[in-house]
Amino acid sequence: MSRMQDKVFNCEKELTLSVIGGKWKMLILWHLGKEGTKRFGELKALMPGITQRMLVNQLRELEEDLIVKREVYPVVPPKVEYSLTEQGRTLMPILDAMYKWGKDYMETVVESSPATNESIK
Repeated sequence: MSRMQDKVFNCEKELTLSVIGGKWKMLILWHLGKEGTKRFGELKALMPGITQRMLVNQLRELEEDLIVKREVYPVVPPKVEYSLTEQGRTLMPILDAMYKWGKDYMETVVESSPATNESIK
């Protein structure tokens, strides 16, 4: 059962942000979408600053929302891999657009004159 079934959303945008919102989920999705299947340790190494507990929680939520697939292999030591589901892959154009917007914003606003930077703060 998806963790979204018991929640009420005022609009589709709110639902989308609930699924991908936050600092870490978008990074997790970005790495899985751009680089493919990853093990837990590989994901953790790609995101300095994330705690093990936070990564576990974010992956669980993405799995519950059917965005990320967790595959456990019956080997010793245990091998677990994470990848995007088909539904998860549909988020990549959104993340690509967000990346482009952020890059453009950085170049045109954040890196512009000091006077502009003061007005942003």
